[in-house]
Amino acid sequence: MNTRFARMFACLLLYSLWTPVLSNELPAGVMTVAGVPAPPLQLDNIDGEAYDLAKTGGHWRFVHFWASWCGPCRREMPSIQRLLPLIADTDIEVVPVNTAETEDEVFTFIGIVAPDLVPLLDVDGLVTETWQPRGLPATYLVDPDGHIRYQALGGRSWEEPAYVEFLQGLENYRTAK
Repeated sequence: MNTRFARMFACLLLYSLWTPVLSNELPAGVMTVAGVPAPPLQLDNIDGEAYDLAKTGGHWRFVHFWASWCGPCRREMPSIQRLLPLIADTDIEVVPVNTAETEDEVFTFIGIVAPDLVPLLDVDGLVTETWQPRGLPATYLVDPDGHIRYQALGGRSWEEPAYVEFLQGLENYRTAK
């Protein structure tokens, strides 16, 4: 077997192992997580207001780690901006966490591409390290009881119907357990 073919086969095999089995419930790239408790997330937002994930229970949280220097994050952030009105009637809180950038860098970027988002500032990157995303962007869906139930690694178009329907359906999760 030539080296090029072997590399392509290995890449396809790894991709298939990391790509979730698609079903009617999960859109592409969204993976089920075993319901582990969400790590601590206590940060100030860009307006200087304190946020504590542990004190925001009772509803779903869309915790999204990103950075303005990250190409996929730059492409995905406008999608999250467009998602906001599509899930406005749900009880899902979008929690964007900027990783290791200055307030000025975040303010400049977010003001242009996603002005309705109020990001949390993980200036030293320690909270991001605690959550251990395998790269950026990374999104975790935290249930009303504070457990991570789903994750999505890499960028995507969150405003596409499959993702919107999935997120809207999260409100029925408790009754479907």
